[in-house]
Amino acid sequence: MEIEIGRAKRARRAYTFDDIAVVPSRRTRNPEDVSTAWSIDAFQFDIPVLAAPMDSVVSPATAIALGRLGGVGVLDLEGLWTRYDDPEPILSEIAALSEGEATTRMQELYAAPIRPELVRDRLAEIRAAGVTVAGALTPQRTQELYETVVAAGVDLFVIRGTTVSAEHVSSVAAPLNLKKFIYDLDVPVIVGGAATYTAALHLMRTGAAGVLVGFGGGATSTTRATLGIHAPMATAVADVAGARRDYLDESGGRYVHVIADGGVGTSGDIVKALAMGADAVMLGVALARATDAPGHGFHWGPEAHHPKLPRGRRAKVAQVAPLVEILYGPAPVADGTANLIGALRKSMATTGYSELKEFQRVEVVVAPYGS
Repeated sequence: MEIEIGRAKRARRAYTFDDIAVVPSRRTRNPEDVSTAWSIDAFQFDIPVLAAPMDSVVSPATAIALGRLGGVGVLDLEGLWTRYDDPEPILSEIAALSEGEATTRMQELYAAPIRPELVRDRLAEIRAAGVTVAGALTPQRTQELYETVVAAGVDLFVIRGTTVSAEHVSSVAAPLNLKKFIYDLDVPVIVGGAATYTAALHLMRTGAAGVLVGFGGGATSTTRATLGIHAPMATAVADVAGARRDYLDESGGRYVHVIADGGVGTSGDIVKALAMGADAVMLGVALARATDAPGHGFHWGPEAHHPKLPRGRRAKVAQVAPLVEILYGPAPVADGTANLIGALRKSMATTGYSELKEFQRVEVVVAPYGS
C-alpha cells in the first residue's frame, strides 16, 4: 500500500531488519540437527557467509582462514593488496590516522596504481591454500582486469558497485555489457548491488549466478547523506527474492542466488536476511570486529576513498574476538556480534527449520525495534 507523502508524491512503505522479527512455529529442533550449508554453482559451503571485499575485512590470509572455516572471503582486487607489495604498513597507518585526516590520506594511498601481477599473485596465494578463490572488481575496472583475474584461476567472480544495473548508459565511455561478459566468461559471476525487484530481475537475465542486495558498506556508508539513496534491507531482500521466484519460472528452472550485502551487522540481522529470502549474506563490519581482521579495529569500504566523491568513512569498531569465535563462538558478549553461526543455528532450531531454504518460509511479523 502506498503512502501519500504530499499531493505530488506517493511512496511504498519499506522495512529495515530492525522493523521485523521471526516467529517460532509449532515445532522446535535441536540446533545440532540444523544445517547451515549452501551452494552456488558447483561450490559448496558450510556456512552462508561471504566476507565483503573491503581491505579492513579481507586479506589473502583472512580469505584463506574464512575458507577453512566454511565460508568464502572475497578479495578486493582494487584494494591495497593489489597496489602494494606489502600493505601491512599502509593498513597500520590508516588505523593510526586521526578522524580529520583519514579521508584525504586514504585518497592518496589508494591513488597508487593497481598492478596486474599483484592481482595474479594474491589470487594464486589463496588458491594454493586449497580454498574457494573469489575476487571483486567494480564495473569500471572489469574490462581492464578480468583477463588477469580469470587467468589467475578465480572460482567466483564478483562485480560489485554502489549500484549495478543491466542497462548502464554512458555518453563518455563504453559501458560493460553484462550479458555478453557473463556469457563469455567461464566462471560464475555474482553481481550487485541491486535493491529493487525490477533491477534484480534484469541482472538475473544477464546470466548472473548471484545478485547482491543492497549497497554494501552499511556501517560505514554515507550514501544516504551524500546521494540521498537508501535501501531498507528487509524490503529490498524480499523484493529481490520475489524477482528470483519469478525468474525461476521465466527461465524454466534457473535458480539465481540472493545475497544480502549491507546492513547485516549482527547475528540477528543474518537471521532476518535469510528469513526474508536471502541464500547467504555478505558481511563487512561483522567480520571487521575480529581481532585478527586486517583493519586493526577500523572498518572502511571503497566508498571511503573515492577520489572525487567519498560517500563512506573509516569507522572504529570494537574488536570482539578472533575470527573463529566471531563465527563459531564461544561468544564473550551477548549483543549478537560473536558466535554468528551458533545464533543462526539456534534461531533456525527454535523456529523449527533444519535447512536454509526451508527457513526462508519462516513466519515474520512487523515489530519495530524496542516494541
